[in-house]
Amino acid sequence: MGRKAVALIVSSWIVPISILVNHIVPEPYMDEIFHVPQAQKYCKANFTSWDPMITTPPGLYFVSLAHVASLFPGIHLVNNASSFSDACSVSVLRFTNGVLAVFCSILIYDIITHLRPALTDRKATFHALVLTLYPLHWFFTFLYYTDVASLTAVLAAYLCCLKKNYWISALLGAVAVLMRQTNIIWILFIVCSEVIKLTLAQQKDDLLPEKSSMSEVKVASSTSRNGATSGSNLRKRRSGHVDTVNHSVAPTSVHAIPHSAGLCEEMQNMLSNIWQLKWELVFSFSPFFLILVAFLAFVYWNGSIVLGAKDAHKVSPHFAQLLYFSLVSALFMAPVHFTSGQFVALVQSLWKKKPFSFFQLVIALTISFLSVHFFSIAHPYLLADNRHYPFYLWRKVIASHWIMKYLLVPLYVYSWFCIFNTLVKTQKKIWVIAYFLASAATLIPAPLIEFRYYTIPFFFLVLHSDVDDTISWLLMGLLYVAINLFTMSMFLWRPFYWNHEPGLQRFIW
Repeated sequence: MGRKAVALIVSSWIVPISILVNHIVPEPYMDEIFHVPQAQKYCKANFTSWDPMITTPPGLYFVSLAHVASLFPGIHLVNNASSFSDACSVSVLRFTNGVLAVFCSILIYDIITHLRPALTDRKATFHALVLTLYPLHWFFTFLYYTDVASLTAVLAAYLCCLKKNYWISALLGAVAVLMRQTNIIWILFIVCSEVIKLTLAQQKDDLLPEKSSMSEVKVASSTSRNGATSGSNLRKRRSGHVDTVNHSVAPTSVHAIPHSAGLCEEMQNMLSNIWQLKWELVFSFSPFFLILVAFLAFVYWNGSIVLGAKDAHKVSPHFAQLLYFSLVSALFMAPVHFTSGQFVALVQSLWKKKPFSFFQLVIALTISFLSVHFFSIAHPYLLADNRHYPFYLWRKVIASHWIMKYLLVPLYVYSWFCIFNTLVKTQKKIWVIAYFLASAATLIPAPLIEFRYYTIPFFFLVLHSDVDDTISWLLMGLLYVAINLFTMSMFLWRPFYWNHEPGLQRFIW
C-alpha cells in the first residue's frame, strides 16, 4: 500500500473508462468545443489566436503540449501521425486529465500522510482512493476541462508549502492561477494557513520537531495494529517532515497556545508572533506576493477576472451560492454529517454553549434567509440548459414552489454548522474562519450554479476533517461509486435531441 498502490489502482479505472468515453463520444462535447480547438491551435504553434468564449487562462493547453510531446514518438509509430498537430486528437487531449488525475491521487495521499502521520499506510491509501472518487473530480477526469488540472496544481502547491518548500510552492501556485483565475484565492489561503501554523505553533513539533518526532513514533509504534511496520512508516514520514522544517521559517521564539484558545486570543497571539517573525515571513512568502501583484495587474489590464464571455460571467453578489455549497458538501459527506449521532452531538454542543450558540444560530438563520431572498440568482444558462443536473435541481426543488427556497434554509445552516463543528476539532478557529472566507470569495462572485466550483473547497474540507471512522469512509466511497456509475451511464447511454439544434445532447454535471 502507499503511493504506488494509489497510482496503480487509479490508473486501473482511468484507462478503460477513458477508452470507453472516447469510443462512444469521440467528438468534443459541451465546453470541449472551445477548449479542444484552442489546444489544437497551440499544437500548431499558433499562440496568438484566442477563442473569445474561453473564460480561463491557457495553462491547461501548455500542459497538454508537454503531454502530447511525451507521447508523440509512440503516436507517430502507432497511428502514423505525420505532424505534431495531428497527434493532438480529442482522445489524446482528454487523456491529459487522466494522467493529471493519477498525479493528483498521489498528491492527495501525500497530503493525508503529512497532515495525519499517525494513519497507517493502509488507511491513508484507502482515504486517498475514496477522495479520488469524488464525483465532480472523477467525472471530469475523462473530458477536456480545466477542473482536474486546476485541483492538481493547487494541491501540489499546498503540499510543497506544507513541506516548507515555499518558492516551489509559489511556482506551482502561479501554474494553478494559469489553470483557473479563482485559484489565486486558494493560493492566498495556502499562505494564510501556513502563517497561522507557524505563528500559533499549534503542536510541540512546531517548536521542537526532533523531540516530538521521536515521541510520536513511539506512540504510533505501540498503538498501531501493524506493529513495527507502521512504526517504521511513521518514522519515515516524520523524519521527512523534520528535514524540510529547518530550511525556512523556524518559529522557535513564538508562543504556543492551547488548541482550546478563543478566536480573539488566537488572533492576538498570531499578530504578536507575526511581528516577531516579520522578516522571516517576508522572505519565505515574498514569491506569493509577486503572484498576487501579477494577478492584480492582469485584472486591471483585462478589465475583468475572466478572459472571454465577460457578459455571461459578470461578478455578482450570489450569496446563496455559499449555502448551496454547504449542503452539497455535507451531502457528499452524508455518512459523517447526516446521522442521528452527528445531529445529537451538534445539538449537545450548541446546548453547552448557550446562550451564545443560540445567538449564533439566530444570526445564521437570519443571514441565510436574507441571502436566499435577495441574493438567489437564476442565471440564463441555468434556466435554459437542460443538459446540466443543476437545471433539474433548480426547477424541481428550489424553484418548484416559492416557499421551497426558504424551507431549505435550515438545511443550509445545519450543513455549515456540521462543517464548522468538524473542522474546529482539529484546526484553529482562525484557520476555520480563513477557510470560510476563501470559500466565500471563490463562490459568491460566481452567478452560475456550477457544482464544479465546489471541488477545491470540498477537498480542503475533507483533508482537514477529523474523520477516522472506517465505516464512514467506506460508505462515502460506495456513495461516490454509485453516483459515478449513474452520471457516467446517463452521459454515455442516455443521449437526447434538441429540436432547435442538431446533434446528440448528453447529461453532464
